[in-house]
Amino acid sequence: MNKRFDLCFKGYRFIAVSVMLGFIFFSCGDIQEIDKFLNEDANIYIERGKDIRMIYSDSAKIKMTVTAPVLERYIQPGQEKEIFDKGILVTFMGQESQPVSWLEANTAIRDVRTGKITTKGRVEFWDNRKKLESPELIWDENRQIVYTDKIVRITDKIQGDTTYGFGFSANQNFTIFEVKKKVQGKVNVSDFMKGN
Repeated sequence: MNKRFDLCFKGYRFIAVSVMLGFIFFSCGDIQEIDKFLNEDANIYIERGKDIRMIYSDSAKIKMTVTAPVLERYIQPGQEKEIFDKGILVTFMGQESQPVSWLEANTAIRDVRTGKITTKGRVEFWDNRKKLESPELIWDENRQIVYTDKIVRITDKIQGDTTYGFGFSANQNFTIFEVKKKVQGKVNVSDFMKGN
């Protein structure tokens, strides 16, 4: 009876070892596919997101929001950057967390190390009164300014003025700005004559 038990036990042991070896041999292909995916198809230093909405706050007050259809965040140490290649909209908030100005562009690249966002393509920066258009605008988060050395067009809806120039800088709320080299301007003369 003991011999019978030993034979039965050896039979089960043989089946168990055979099953385990089968798993090992058949799973080798899966491991190779996983290795191939990790080495070629995936970059562990890139995060991707769709329909992005980021909210920046300070002392429990919203300072700005960023929305974008696509974001690629590169997180490799020393090379951190965020790429918005399908467009970006930044809404700057005032003292009461109400929108006061906006920045919209076709593409943007944010250098995390310097805190600068370079926007390109059709770039517009506006508030309720003025609108700036340029092919490029740089936003310095740390200094809270926007600037460019490219051509700009600024229109004032209320005054009816339009100014063209090269180079521009402003605070991010667009309340104080300067055109570095004015090329041409159109001023509403009736308001000028009144002293407005």
